[in-house]
Amino acid sequence: MTLYTDMNFLTKREAAAYSPLALAFLGDSVYDTLIREYLLKKSNMPAGKLHAEKIKFVCAEFQSEMYSLIENVLTENEHAILKRGRNATGNTVPKHADTAEYRRATAVECLFGYLYLTGDTDRIRELFCIITDNINKGETNG
Repeated sequence: MTLYTDMNFLTKREAAAYSPLALAFLGDSVYDTLIREYLLKKSNMPAGKLHAEKIKFVCAEFQSEMYSLIENVLTENEHAILKRGRNATGNTVPKHADTAEYRRATAVECLFGYLYLTGDTDRIRELFCIITDNINKGETNG
């Protein structure tokens, strides 16, 4: 996955220096793009239907479920980034999610942002494959 070809990737230390909410800001976009790509490749349908499907997987409830799915396969460093994202303060919880779900969703986005900044797109794909395998099995509420 190369969205920005001129990007100079950061070291793990440099990426970890960003606030968890800043990492989640980027990670939200990375995750959203992956979901869009997955849905588009899975089925050729009108954009409105693609958007409706995307909403099921780009929401706090679903991302919170994915937190539980991936946390056991993370490295020690990745787990530390995930925890930083979960413990971040200052995020406003939307009406349709509870605080715990929203914090876990933020954690997933934080991890994806961190991995993207470090250029570890192979790892992003590995984790995303776990997520899509789960979607394909129909084991989620999505």
